[in-house]
Amino acid sequence: MPIEQNIYLTVDAVVFHKEKETEFEVLLIKRGHEPFIDQWALPGGFVEDDEDLQPAAARELEEETGIKTGQWKQLYTVGTPNRDPRFRTVSVVYTCFVDKHTQKAIGGDDAKEAKWFSINNLPQLAFDHSDILKTALNWLKEHHHS
Repeated sequence: MPIEQNIYLTVDAVVFHKEKETEFEVLLIKRGHEPFIDQWALPGGFVEDDEDLQPAAARELEEETGIKTGQWKQLYTVGTPNRDPRFRTVSVVYTCFVDKHTQKAIGGDDAKEAKWFSINNLPQLAFDHSDILKTALNWLKEHHHS
């Protein structure tokens, strides 16, 4: 039986910085294109046809924020229908920690801006990124005792 799907594969990066023992920040980008233009979102994007998942997350993070890191953990996969208004997407979510004092975040590619936010003072996020971040914050509390 032929398989007919119209599903796009994406990656999202939840990048944390530990400022103090119990203070964490997350890196967000301001979207430069529709949908959700000018809204804050997690760095991420589409996986290329010849690309593995974790390298795709690293590439998107570097393209959109200038940040490079090799310490990735795959958190989970989200594929709720209608999470992207354009088409069906499934996103593999990765997380990592970086030191914002050694690497400067600068908006690039389709990100107008890249900025660190306290996890206690977050803006409204595009797509379902608030839900993704909530899951990541639960993981952070369990594993890093914040």
